Amino acid sequence: MDNAEIQLLASEILQGNRRALARGITLIESTRRDHREQANVLLEILTPDTGNAVRLGITGVPGVGKSTFIEVFGNHVIDLGHRVAVLAVDPSSSISGGSILGDKTRMELLTRNTEAFIRPSPAGRTLGGVARRTRETMLLCEAAGYDLIIVETVGVGQSETMVSEMTDMFLLLLQPGGGDELQGMKRGITELADLLLVNKADGDQRKLANHTVSDYRSAIHFLPRKHKSWTAKVYPCSAVDDQGITAVWETVEEFVATLKASGEWESRRTRQALDWMWRETSESLLVDLKRHPAIASALPGLESAVIRGEKPPTVAAMELVTLYKQASYQHTSVKQSSESTDL
Repeated sequence: MDNAEIQLLASEILQGNRRALARGITLIESTRRDHREQANVLLEILTPDTGNAVRLGITGVPGVGKSTFIEVFGNHVIDLGHRVAVLAVDPSSSISGGSILGDKTRMELLTRNTEAFIRPSPAGRTLGGVARRTRETMLLCEAAGYDLIIVETVGVGQSETMVSEMTDMFLLLLQPGGGDELQGMKRGITELADLLLVNKADGDQRKLANHTVSDYRSAIHFLPRKHKSWTAKVYPCSAVDDQGITAVWETVEEFVATLKASGEWESRRTRQALDWMWRETSESLLVDLKRHPAIASALPGLESAVIRGEKPPTVAAMELVTLYKQASYQHTSVKQSSESTDL
């Protein structure tokens, strides 16, 4: 893809063309080096038209009803005049690398809505419950005019809290369960939540759900506050009966207004951008290190020494870094010497 084609793709994305958006995300997710270069050009073109959406992270244990909730919630927000993009991250098999990617099936009504865009992506080996390029995908969706970006994670756990670092508001869906679930829930992920929703508050479970809400409302007072201007809220809801969905969106709007008024919204976005830059720098350097010929030559021996217990992993790691630095320095010196000779 040449620059003219990238410019055309960017133009189509800015016009809200969903097929162009899908093609852009496919380019973003590619691991080919030439595709990465093209993706970077595309991102640079589109970045001035990003940042105007509300980024909402949603997580919860498998079976809590995330997909059903997102479908009902998404359609409700669209009815209010918004455009919604859902980035649904599916778990990948550690054996085959495949993923189910079933969210488009589970969100059938939302998928058919012309003001919605659903993109299922495999989590792969990326920690954080998100796909490798979720941040970039959010930017493309914002450029395409979607003003609510929902990132659905694969579940809950200590390795899946990264979604909180890349979204504005973090929503945790809970099962009606009371004390046992309260004790079993990871404290860390509860501390990250800006809004806790006890889903399936309908039928025979309504009373239990209300009891669970009371338990969590009491518990969050003992947790440190994530934001100076906002205290986490806990509500019951039912995606099946469409109960409490209006209150959820009103709470999202209240959250956005509160953080913008306090200045925390802008400062949080700034921290996220810098964190993103350094994460990308670290990952790019690691890829470059592994591809370096000197590292590739030394790696089998160092790995064998670590496996046999002859060398501590920390020592082997430092040797790799030192070797990489030396090889890079020698390459730079040779290049500078060659340029001086040419002059």
